[in-house]
Amino acid sequence: MTIQEAVVLGLVQGLTEFLPISSTAHLRIVPALVDWPDPGAASSALIQCGTLLAVVVAMRGDVVRLAAGFCSGLATGRPWGTLESRVAWMILFGTLPIVAVGLVARNFIRGGARDLAVVASALAGATVLMATAEIVCRTRAGRGRDGLTGVRLSDALWMGCGQVLALLPGASRSGTTISTGMLAGLDRRTAARFSFLLSLPAIAAAATLEAWEARREILATRDDVLAIGVGTLVAAVAGYASIRWLLRTLASRTLWPFIVYRLALAGLLAGLLAGGWQPAAAARRSGSSMVALPCGNCCSCVPQIRSRPVGRAYDAVSR
Repeated sequence: MTIQEAVVLGLVQGLTEFLPISSTAHLRIVPALVDWPDPGAASSALIQCGTLLAVVVAMRGDVVRLAAGFCSGLATGRPWGTLESRVAWMILFGTLPIVAVGLVARNFIRGGARDLAVVASALAGATVLMATAEIVCRTRAGRGRDGLTGVRLSDALWMGCGQVLALLPGASRSGTTISTGMLAGLDRRTAARFSFLLSLPAIAAAATLEAWEARREILATRDDVLAIGVGTLVAAVAGYASIRWLLRTLASRTLWPFIVYRLALAGLLAGLLAGGWQPAAAARRSGSSMVALPCGNCCSCVPQIRSRPVGRAYDAVSR
């Protein structure tokens, strides 16, 4: 990607990672609308490192206390002995579902899951979960367990399962985890707070794996490294602002504005796709898979098969 693309995508990533509107969906939709190629799952995962840094900085008090409690629990042999140690272990247990499913389905996540029709479906489907959480929350007059002291292991496991849904672009990690946390009995702010902490190991693991496996592709040149670095930095700054704003907002407001936005975006995307819209970049890639026949016979083009033995033989003869 170019520096310009990196700045825009980093800004999109930072602003949307923690808002329950799906950063991955926006990282697919924005490039498609402005005729840029899909940055891919690997580049998206690396840019997410910026939002990982944003969580660590914005919630540094919680992060330091949880890390110290975790180490203390290991040293004393009492992993459930303190609140900090207990919450740290619950975060690890809550991360296991997305690690297991992510490893099994990673080829689909990198490929078919990024289809815009899948994005539209995931946007609409996860919105139903968010709306359900708000309705249930209203029936109990907005009350819920407040603070990390109210988080239980069952809450962490439910939110971990909700995080698995975020493997589909459009579902939204924060949207699914906050909603499942609310359904489990937490208040909005506590669900959001635990959701952000739960994202730390998942984002770190995904970025590490993708960076290692795709290092030759996305970090091949100095320009590639610079673009990824710029995108990551922009995502960190925007992500920090997004976290602080959302935590303040959920203390007194609901998820309904985000629900309405998601439905509108899903409807717009579904309408464009139903009308036959196709991103120009994707169309050009599809068109570039055809090559002209120099013979001038029956067809003007045939599928590109130069990578196959027959194709290489044809090339040699035509030359």
